[in-house]
Amino acid sequence: MKTVWKKRNQVGVIMTILCVSVFLLNTACISKERKSVVLELKQGTLSLIPLNRNTVRVQFAQSGSVPMQELIYTEKSSVPEYKVTENDKSMILSLEGISVEFDKGTEALTFKDANKRIVLQEKVGGRFMAASSIQGEATFQVEQHFVSPKDEYIYGTGQFQDGYLNIRGLSRRLTQVNTQIAIPFILSNKGYGLLWNNYGLTDFNPADESIELVPASASGEAVTVNATSTSGNVKETRQTYSFTASLEVPHSGRYSLLLDVGQRMARKYYLTIDGDKVFDVNNLWLPPTTSAIVELTTGKHTIEVQGERNDKPVLYWRPVSEETVFRSPVAQSLDYTVFAGNGDEVIASYRELTGPAPMMPLWSLGYIHCRERYNTQAELLENAREFRNRKLPIDMIVQDWQYWGKHGWNAMRFDEDRYPDPGKMLQELHDMDMRLMISVWSKIDTQSEIGKQAKENGYYIPGSDWIDFFNADAAAFYWQNFRDGLLKYGIDAWWQDATEPENDDLQNRRINNRQTPGEVYRNVYPMYVSKTIYEGLRKDDPDRRAMIFTRSGFSGMQRYAAATWSGDVGHDWETLRRQIAGGLGQMATGLPWWTYDAGGFFRPGNQYTNTGYHEQFIRWLQAGTFFPLMRVHGYMSNTEPWRYGEKVERIVARYLDLRYRLLPYIYSQNAAISFKGSTLMRPLVMDFPEDSRALEQKHQFMFGPSVLVAPVVEGGISQMKVYLPECPAGWIDFWNGTSYKGGQMVDVDIDLAKIPLFVKAGSILTLGPTKQFTSEDTEQPWEIRIYPGANGAYSIYEDEGNNYNYEKGQFCIFELSWNDTEKTLTISDRKGKFTGMKKKITFNVVMVSPQSGTGVYQSTPDRTVTYSGKSMVVSL
Repeated sequence: MKTVWKKRNQVGVIMTILCVSVFLLNTACISKERKSVVLELKQGTLSLIPLNRNTVRVQFAQSGSVPMQELIYTEKSSVPEYKVTENDKSMILSLEGISVEFDKGTEALTFKDANKRIVLQEKVGGRFMAASSIQGEATFQVEQHFVSPKDEYIYGTGQFQDGYLNIRGLSRRLTQVNTQIAIPFILSNKGYGLLWNNYGLTDFNPADESIELVPASASGEAVTVNATSTSGNVKETRQTYSFTASLEVPHSGRYSLLLDVGQRMARKYYLTIDGDKVFDVNNLWLPPTTSAIVELTTGKHTIEVQGERNDKPVLYWRPVSEETVFRSPVAQSLDYTVFAGNGDEVIASYRELTGPAPMMPLWSLGYIHCRERYNTQAELLENAREFRNRKLPIDMIVQDWQYWGKHGWNAMRFDEDRYPDPGKMLQELHDMDMRLMISVWSKIDTQSEIGKQAKENGYYIPGSDWIDFFNADAAAFYWQNFRDGLLKYGIDAWWQDATEPENDDLQNRRINNRQTPGEVYRNVYPMYVSKTIYEGLRKDDPDRRAMIFTRSGFSGMQRYAAATWSGDVGHDWETLRRQIAGGLGQMATGLPWWTYDAGGFFRPGNQYTNTGYHEQFIRWLQAGTFFPLMRVHGYMSNTEPWRYGEKVERIVARYLDLRYRLLPYIYSQNAAISFKGSTLMRPLVMDFPEDSRALEQKHQFMFGPSVLVAPVVEGGISQMKVYLPECPAGWIDFWNGTSYKGGQMVDVDIDLAKIPLFVKAGSILTLGPTKQFTSEDTEQPWEIRIYPGANGAYSIYEDEGNNYNYEKGQFCIFELSWNDTEKTLTISDRKGKFTGMKKKITFNVVMVSPQSGTGVYQSTPDRTVTYSGKSMVVSL
């Protein structure tokens, strides 16, 4: 075995050999221009590539491997300082925040953090690569096994509908479909993140044992439902069928199950083992696979699956063991990156290498109202005016699909019969201080004017009506028509729907002008779409801060101002629970902007009078108040709050007020996301990695650094248990000011208007005045709430909110610091400036207690001060 030092460029292509040495005793050849360490093994070439102070990329290639285009890593950072040491048994590559040890005997890698603590190990013999083919072209199958100790908790792989947040040992198939976003990134409580660098289908903890189920009978009545499709609203008649099989396991223990329904989308997940229900989930659309971990005893077990009659269900299973496995059937190399550190350090490092998330517009952080759909210009404006008349805060109203009408699907123009003057519509909305988001698809009717041109030029993915964004000419054609047809109206935000493309539609197709098998880039179509739109907006609408809203995503897509949502989901309690877990799973992958259809996309027919649904709707909206984006949507529904009666409207108004009062806190976190690589909606692993009880909570999360959110995810309850993570200073109830110790489960009284919210003691929570829209100019004071019990600090960020002047340094920051012993709040000098910055701000400073500083609205202040940008100390 020998060590080879090679220089590489950013996409991993070998450029020049600098020097060669043989592992003899303690010798190594080091060049100041080195970019990687390359180990020549019998089975192939293993490369260790330092990316930054706490990140190392690992690539294993064999003869015939062809370097892939780099899509994930974009930032041209300098090579970090590192050193290499070696002895008879090992070679160690050391950086400031991570080290990698190569065992010469086993050829396995061990990763350690800055404190030399092991965070991750390859399993001995766990590296696999073999030649294969796809659509007649040479490729490789790759697989890597890692050691996973019993006390490890693992999060990530994107947004899934199986309900799991801790996915250690769980089997998942990473594909892009409606309601599922596949991102091959995991975050561990052990102090590392891992990005699996593959653009195609990936199996996480693949289960190789399988059984095919056979049809047994039809059960239940046939039901006709309203559903959505890529051609619009459709009706489907569905009847449940039963499928059965016998499963024999050799040993008692925990087993991971993956159910594949055998179609591109499922309608139902139903699995029983020996009559015991494992899962029972219904929705008009579901991903084709779902997973669970169960306890099984030695011997045979009777399996029943229920589904749609055309299903061909296969159940895959594997014992849960002390390992984590990634497998990709289509690859050119085995390629992964390890980031060492806590959650924030991992995500910040990931964004440093893959691109920062641009600042979202201020108005996008208010309330986004959507329904399927406004049918006319007059209808949309009528509802916009009603929000203002009822004084319900709102910043953006959304026009969903089919506004193109007679011109054909996604013709990138309005049907003049129903939208006679889109420019005037936009002007009226802007005069109301309201923004418009509009739905634009990646598919175009082949019979439309644009579609005919696209077809003539070969810009479609063959056999589909999806534009081939992998073809640069096709992408440019799409943007040209997008720009010419829609940009001229002053539309504010862009809803790029169905960017999977719809339901994993690249399999068995050719892309990039028929040059490449679709499987090679099977999961990255949404990135190409967002890239096209974002770069087009930056070029042709440079003064307006971009916002892209899309149904699918991939690693690196945060750099294109892209936010995702959880797709076309139902409305029931189980679906609500699964959305929250799914969103937190995406937050663990570094893509920071996410939300869901509050109230569910598919809703009951009697939604306006059904008080049971009203409770569900309220709980969906309350949880969504603390998501990165707050949004309501619903299928074949008029989703405006007043449709559900005065009681629902009153509670909705309360949470809209709370969202808008939190804007100084939220917008400062928007800056932290962009400048520091932070995360707003935080799975508890990010703040409490040593607290095993916190790590087990699937639905609780932190909203920024201070607020613990415990959504209500079941109906008809007046009390619920909330776990308060271990925190030396404890927690304070947002609603009543009561203090609690951390590290305990507490019983919290709730009612329909309240969900459990706790603030970490030592926090400074900045609350603005109530507003009707984010940019409303009001002279009302801010409220600074001090949660005593520990010292605290918070950084306030402000800028113009709607353009890119912040990239030129036009913003301001000031620091708030609380000394708990002296009971003083220090407000620092304000640094920086921007157009429109207020010279003076009035602060009502409140020390939170059971008597003061609680709930949504302003409290009687302990002190009122006027801040003019100069440092001041406020004593309480």
